Amino acid sequence: MTDSSALDPEDRKIVTLARSARARNGVPEGAAVRDDTGRTYVAATVGLPSLKLSALQTAVAMAVASGATSLEAAAVVTEAGSASEQDRAAVADLGGPGTPVLVAGPDGTVRSTVTAG
Repeated sequence: MTDSSALDPEDRKIVTLARSARARNGVPEGAAVRDDTGRTYVAATVGLPSLKLSALQTAVAMAVASGATSLEAAAVVTEAGSASEQDRAAVADLGGPGTPVLVAGPDGTVRSTVTAG
């Protein structure tokens, strides 16, 4: 586990934003991504009868829809032990296989950092 205060300030920011989205919406996951210009996109799990997206997939989709062409980093706050293969693939599609994905618990403690690819 990584003490969130030891993170780079920009990485700490996306973990905090992801945690806030999860708490505010009362959903299983919150996520945030940072594009190559420093803009952030924050999202929560989407669970509609006709549309189901993880928080990280939704954040990547929001970045793409806003014109982002690359990602620097991603964060997901979840009860799960790691980011799913589908989540890592979505991040890799936009950011490339080496893009870091910070996986944090609901308390904001980063459990691991994995790469997208």
